[in-house]
Amino acid sequence: MTATEKPNILLFGAGSVGAVYCYLLSKVGTVTAVCRSNYDTVKTNGFIINSDIFGKNIQFRPNIVRSCSEAAANNIPLDYLVVCSKSTPGIPEAIRPAVTPNHTSIVLIQNGVGIEDEYVQAFETNPIVSCVLYMPATQRPAGVISHREIELLEVGNYPANSKSQSAANFVDLLTSAGATAKLYDDIQLKRWYKLLLNASWNPVCALTLCTDVDFMTSSEEATHFIYDIMMEVAAIARAYGHDISDDLVEYQLGRAKARISTGGGIEPSMMQDIKHGRRMEVDAIIGNAVRMAKEKNVPCEKLRTVYILVKALDSLTERRRNV
Repeated sequence: MTATEKPNILLFGAGSVGAVYCYLLSKVGTVTAVCRSNYDTVKTNGFIINSDIFGKNIQFRPNIVRSCSEAAANNIPLDYLVVCSKSTPGIPEAIRPAVTPNHTSIVLIQNGVGIEDEYVQAFETNPIVSCVLYMPATQRPAGVISHREIELLEVGNYPANSKSQSAANFVDLLTSAGATAKLYDDIQLKRWYKLLLNASWNPVCALTLCTDVDFMTSSEEATHFIYDIMMEVAAIARAYGHDISDDLVEYQLGRAKARISTGGGIEPSMMQDIKHGRRMEVDAIIGNAVRMAKEKNVPCEKLRTVYILVKALDSLTERRRNV
């Protein structure tokens, strides 16, 4: 690809986050989106994006396909395959038909820790770019995206010692598209920092059907329970060489506590999933951290407990979906 050519990009998972990045990347690249549950609606009507940052009533009709196999049928090698779906098993095999060995950069815009290794094993000759996202967005109804006040993508190569320029190039691409992207030498520190929030609030709110504010005001012990989980996550991170200090834990918890006075509680993604009968990212967000704690003999009894409980809830959701 020359400097004047637009990169060829496939976006896997065009939900709320994927739709926004599909719109942005279409400004600087040739973009196709893999739509699944919302395929019929988007095929007919396209997307409508209402963003506090990028504008209201943006009507956007991308090129869409049902699968990576369909996308690969045009025989044009992909420069980037951007995974915006949930971190669930089986994605490497789903995207494999569209990946060109030694060429396609695989970009993971997904939650959790320990998610990259299965891609490294599946695509040994392809660069892996790992990203941490801060972007509150919802899709309701299908094809209609609401995006609030933040859009930030923290980006780094995986592994951190990779000599690939893929992460830096992707940051440049996003920036030229009007997105906010920052490059980091070690993206795993950023993953663990976000996990302070995801591994505590997500399962607790899903299990209790409480917003973060509702949970904190439910009892004197509730806020301290969240703090304990965050401290366990920080301890696991430190065991793997990522310095998550007590002050950073206090800061992340303080962001939620500040909402008590305003009453503006948040429904984390797992809570939204369970309310709508969807599977949750249980292992990527919690299970992997619990397993990593066991490998380093780091105690995490509260995190382990919520993992067992939310895993059972997710299993029940799957059984109900298959009835």
